Amino acid sequence: MRALSRRGMLGLGAGAAAVSLAGCGGLTGSDDSGHAAGSGGDSAQGGSKPKPKPTARPIGDGSTAHTGKQPHQPAGPEPLEPGQTPPQFVVFSWDGAGEVGNGLFPRFLDLAKEHGAAMTFFLSGLYLLPESKKRLYNPPNNPRGASDIGYLTDGHVKDTLKNVRRAWLEGHEIGTHFNGHFCGESHGSVKNWTPAQWRSEIDQAKSFVKEWRTNTGWTDLPSLPFDYDKELVGGRTPCLLGQDNLLPTARELGWRYDASSPGGLQVWPAKKQGIWDLPLQQIPFPGRGFEVLSMDYNMLANQSLATTKAPAHNYPGWRRQSAQAYIQGFKRAYETNRAPFFIGNHFEQWNGGIYMDAVEEAFKYIAREKEKGADVRLVSFRQFTDWLDVQKPEVLDKLRTLGVGQQPAGGWREFTGKASTPSGDASQNAA
Repeated sequence: MRALSRRGMLGLGAGAAAVSLAGCGGLTGSDDSGHAAGSGGDSAQGGSKPKPKPTARPIGDGSTAHTGKQPHQPAGPEPLEPGQTPPQFVVFSWDGAGEVGNGLFPRFLDLAKEHGAAMTFFLSGLYLLPESKKRLYNPPNNPRGASDIGYLTDGHVKDTLKNVRRAWLEGHEIGTHFNGHFCGESHGSVKNWTPAQWRSEIDQAKSFVKEWRTNTGWTDLPSLPFDYDKELVGGRTPCLLGQDNLLPTARELGWRYDASSPGGLQVWPAKKQGIWDLPLQQIPFPGRGFEVLSMDYNMLANQSLATTKAPAHNYPGWRRQSAQAYIQGFKRAYETNRAPFFIGNHFEQWNGGIYMDAVEEAFKYIAREKEKGADVRLVSFRQFTDWLDVQKPEVLDKLRTLGVGQQPAGGWREFTGKASTPSGDASQNAA
């Protein structure tokens, strides 16, 4: 998260800027006991007794624990009815998800809580491993203990634990961003890893989450309130590299989605190798003749050519441009094909923090639309996948016939009211 890794710019100035860096319902507070807070209905009403809080059952060394069903989850998803307009799903996600003392992790937890939103946090396993124990990490095709994003201080590891714990209790998803963030063209890059090497990387990422207590020796901190073997159902690879060889392993592990495609369009998703493929998307880039991927680093790469401390006089205009890119991407989907909108970011203060301000501005705009009555759902990738999995295949096939910015012919009532399967599209959803 602190060290930059990047792919070459694709189509800069002519097409979508596909530079990538993967560095790094309603919400209420949680208690401080190590137990999951209730999701409502815990106080006595009409003379009924308060519900007891669930008891945490430690897993392994107690780094994680069974605490019952995750609080603050939406009601079970239902399939679209004939003639029904699809909801507008929006997923805000964070790569790395480490707290490094800049207050960004709690800032966006507070924002989500204020607006009843869920997000996905792709946790880098190394952010729970003390640097003094770095030789426990054996990255594929790299020296033992190596990492292109470094290691956090002990204090920041503790802060990360605190915020990951809070995030889950407030209804957010904890995915993975793997570990050492090796990008580029070298032999050690994740783009060259085999399925077996991805399995090693995932096993290690999980072990750093499941065994942080053993690795740190800290006994005075509460457990993470989830079983990571069950919680972990998707991830995003460093720099959006290596998906093809990751997917066979992800499928073996029972993962439900992957967010690592190196750039997609604002259309309804399909499965790839049996896994839902949920990519970052090309969105309008105001004032430019090309589109940009829906991630903060891609805004930066086009505005300041990957420089993270450009001259400050540029910041106000770049902040407005970035915020409007997200807002225009949202509006294009909402007003036309209702394709889900995926946004990725990092807890970084690049170029004076303008990208954090921009994503907050866009988040608030989208949340206000929801609060004004629009059928907008600010969810995690896992929650969106839950919705996809209960839809009728023929309905999803038909939704996938809509291109970027394309409205359904005859309106939604007619479009989804017809149950016939479009020819030639069923294969897109094949496992």
